[in-house]
Order: sequence, then structure tokens, then C-alpha cells
Amino acid sequence: MLTLDRIYQAAHTLKGTLRRTDTILCNNLTPDCTLYLKTENLQNTGSFKVRGAAFKMAMLSEAEKAKGVIACSAGNHAQGVALAAQKAGIQATIFVPSIAPLSKIEATKRMGAEVRLIGRGL
Repeated sequence: MLTLDRIYQAAHTLKGTLRRTDTILCNNLTPDCTLYLKTENLQNTGSFKVRGAAFKMAMLSEAEKAKGVIACSAGNHAQGVALAAQKAGIQATIFVPSIAPLSKIEATKRMGAEVRLIGRGL
């Protein structure tokens, strides 16, 4: 279950690991609401998904880390897992649909993951 303590734990655990992103006031979206947007698009992977992957990997035991991680994604999640694994020194294997954009596949590989294409055309 997500609790405020868990959020603080994740923030403390990930401090210095990922890019710090600011919140920006968005005062033109709705007149009766003060709304802030989190600029997670500025992460190296282009999304917030690296945060969850990095926190999960930080919580793994040494024995679990030694086994590596496996994920399946065609985009930002694949890159988030790959980058988090690279920073944690964990081997990552990402299964990616063969129809995924080449740019996403190459970005995932550049972040150190082994990419295995799955699906049609193989």
C-alpha cells in the first residue's frame, strides 16, 4: 500500500540517482484550482517510469540483484528499467515488440540492457 512514509523512503533512496525535476505552476488550466505539473519529461528517459524501476531495484536483495531483471515494454518503461539497472549495476533483459520504433530499441540498448525482440516478423 502506498503511504506518505513510503513516498519519503523512495525520495530518500533515489536522491542523487535520478535527475531532480521541478514542479511548475499551471494557472491557466482551470480557474478554481491551483495546479502544479511535475516536469518528469526532463528525466533522461523522458518519463517518470524510471523512478519506479529505480526504487524497486534499490529494494532488491543482493541475491536478487545478481539474478538480473526482466521487463517487457516498447518504450519509456523499457528505458526506465534499462537506466535504473545500469545505475544499480544489475543486468537487464527487456523484451520489446518487434514493431517498436527503432529509436526506442536503440535507446534501451544504449542504456545497457539486452533487448530481445518478440512478436511478428521474427
